[in-house]
Amino acid sequence: MLDTKTHLSTSALSQMDLGQAIYKQNHSTMQEFILMGYHEYPALLFAIFLATYTAILLGNGLIVVVTMLDPALHTPMYFFLRSLSGLEMCYTSVTLPMMVANLVSGNHSISLPACASQLFFMLFLGGTECFLLAAMAYDRYLAICLPLHYMTIMSRGVRVGMVAGSFVISLPMQLVQIEIIFSLPFCGSNEIDHFFCDIPQLLSLACADLHSNEMALYFESTTFVIIPFLFILASYVQITRTILHMPSATGRQKTFSTCSSHLTVVILFYGSAAIVYLRPKTPESVKVDKLLSLLYTIIIPFCNPLIYTLRNQEVKTAFRRLLGRKRTLKMGTRING
Repeated sequence: MLDTKTHLSTSALSQMDLGQAIYKQNHSTMQEFILMGYHEYPALLFAIFLATYTAILLGNGLIVVVTMLDPALHTPMYFFLRSLSGLEMCYTSVTLPMMVANLVSGNHSISLPACASQLFFMLFLGGTECFLLAAMAYDRYLAICLPLHYMTIMSRGVRVGMVAGSFVISLPMQLVQIEIIFSLPFCGSNEIDHFFCDIPQLLSLACADLHSNEMALYFESTTFVIIPFLFILASYVQITRTILHMPSATGRQKTFSTCSSHLTVVILFYGSAAIVYLRPKTPESVKVDKLLSLLYTIIIPFCNPLIYTLRNQEVKTAFRRLLGRKRTLKMGTRING
């Protein structure tokens, strides 16, 4: 009887070991995911996303060119705006080209290394933008609240350091986040209900205790979303007080106009990101997350050139000067020819 029980126990343990081995083998062989978001009406979506991506590159690229070529725009404010526009072009290039290619080919798979790379660059560039927007708010605070010391404090070295620091701060934290996520075992379905690899969707496919991952996500969201947003909010409280004490109504309107564009982008970007990464996940939140992700990954980069140029007379004037310069050069070329 004892030998029989021992044999059964040994057999059960062997089956458990075999099951664990198969479990680990199945997890290690998952080499790709399927991106399920937004593949209905492929021809229509292809045209929309391609036109949007082209407009993002042209609009933000135009801001970069105008602010570089026009000496009147060689100020700290436009240095940060140029940095933001360049960052937006890189940020959208992480997702939109692949979306367009997938719609053409009908293949919505993404390899595990490509998924890890896409997520890293999304987090890295998105985190950099969070700090860059905070740097822009600090620039506006100095220009409006401390105008006599503005150019002294916001020297070229300082503003270059602030932009470079935004990249440097984001890099190590995102590398750690990627390491934590892709060390998890993934099981079951390999379908990601999103149009790019993102943390909440990947965690939903993992077969492990996710407590440490969720804590890491909340810590990172606090670092990159909540803290910079509170800093921006404090800056604009001081800016608002200064504007309200200005004696001239025209001066108040002009000063507020220079800040309203940045404030609009801040509210849209931080608001959508906070909801996606800080809200508790439910099955009903998947569609909302996809819509909000469209907002901060595509719509905001698309609208940035419009937001910053339509309400900015200096940029519009510089653009007219650039067009006038090109027309003069063309006329001179024709005459000389």
